[in-house]
Amino acid sequence: MIASVKGLNFSTVFDAAADAMLLAEHTGHIVTANPIAQRLLGYTEVELKGLAIEMLISPRYRKQYRYYQKLFLSKPAKRPMSAGNELVALNREGKELLLDISLTPMEVREKLYTLIIFNVANRRLDTEEALRASEERLRLAKQAAGLGIFDYDFKHNIVYWDKQMRKFWGKYSDKTVSYEEFVAAIHPDDREARQAAINKAMDPASNGEFKLQYRVINPVNGAERWISARGRVYFEGGNPHRLIGVTRDITEQRNIQKKLQLQRDETESILKQQVAARTASAIAHELNQPLAAISAYSEVVLHALNTNSFSAGNLRRALQGCVEQAQRAGRSLHELLAFLQKGELVTEHSNLAEVIQEALNIVYDDGYGGFHPVLRLQENLPAVQCNRTQVRKVLVNLFRNAVEAMRAVDSPVLSITTEVQTINDKEMATVIVQDNGPGLDQIAIKRIFEPFFTTKPSGIGMGLVISRALIEANGGQLWVDFDAKPGAKFLFTLPFVT
Repeated sequence: MIASVKGLNFSTVFDAAADAMLLAEHTGHIVTANPIAQRLLGYTEVELKGLAIEMLISPRYRKQYRYYQKLFLSKPAKRPMSAGNELVALNREGKELLLDISLTPMEVREKLYTLIIFNVANRRLDTEEALRASEERLRLAKQAAGLGIFDYDFKHNIVYWDKQMRKFWGKYSDKTVSYEEFVAAIHPDDREARQAAINKAMDPASNGEFKLQYRVINPVNGAERWISARGRVYFEGGNPHRLIGVTRDITEQRNIQKKLQLQRDETESILKQQVAARTASAIAHELNQPLAAISAYSEVVLHALNTNSFSAGNLRRALQGCVEQAQRAGRSLHELLAFLQKGELVTEHSNLAEVIQEALNIVYDDGYGGFHPVLRLQENLPAVQCNRTQVRKVLVNLFRNAVEAMRAVDSPVLSITTEVQTINDKEMATVIVQDNGPGLDQIAIKRIFEPFFTTKPSGIGMGLVISRALIEANGGQLWVDFDAKPGAKFLFTLPFVT
């Protein structure tokens, strides 16, 4: 039945209503709007009067509005907009308003009007907007971190993966892949460990956490890529249902770790070789004089016996053997030294700033951190001619010594200053390493470069001896500043590239 406003003061009821109301002609143009509707939409009554309602509807919902308008006019009756078919309006500032709407036909002087009562129902719209914002933040975070996302469905044996994951695997374009195809790209040597990690995560007694690093082989070019995967198994009814997680490419990180390990191996190899060489040198130094004396005395006795009239064949043979063995011992020691020091020194053009930074990285990676490195390097410093590995070893040794010395004192700030200066008249670079530790006493300074002298409880006293030998082999010198304060100050030189 069509309601009538005859006998009612419609204007009074209309203006006093607690809901937002619009009165519109059958053409869809607004006749009037109550104060609540004006405030909600941000327009004055004058601005709304004569305005087509369609102009207040968000463009993407206007087709839906015209459909409901036609449906209402074909059979006018009071009705709410059906759930799930709300309209989105725009206020004066362009903000979207999700509206709950009810329509009531009204006949005034045989002319049909529509009373539109509406309330804002923006909770769902706000939720959708929050979801979109959350998804956008997740997308940006994924992009920044280079993360790939996967979802392994155990029941259907299918892996759902995003674009980044497919990029990691090399050639796939579909959003899903069979688990067999997924595993086929994993390095054969890593499959067993990966499956063991998955089996552990699938155990209901575990926390479901999956964490592993493994290699993936690109099926197109055979390139290897290191992947770090983290995820969690979800259970339904006590049974594992799916594994959801993220992956990231750690190939560069692994390569850096490998490079650092090679550098450590090289430096440790040099240390062992130099320790052996210096130890053999010290032994040779101790034995050469006694061996020379044995040889001399034996030759004198042999000469005396040779001039005697009596026959002393047995004595002669013994003394002859003594001479031969003494001389053989000397030759053996020299042969050992030659073997340990064999090969020519290979040098290259090196950037001192890079070598210093590499040494600092090694020291930190080996657990000798906790200090503040201060670098004072000249700009545009020319390259030096040296064996990069040996010079790096010297720097590592000096840095470690400094850290160990500083740890023995209670200082709020531990710092190591590394400075590079140029000796123009000698075409040499001077590298200075100074700490703020307790420094060296006069006895230590005088004996610091002696073999087997050490101030450390567990030291062997060969580090600085070897370091000096390495610097000298590279055409430079290594010494300690006797008057340095605070801490200890070591200096060494290296020739510039000529």
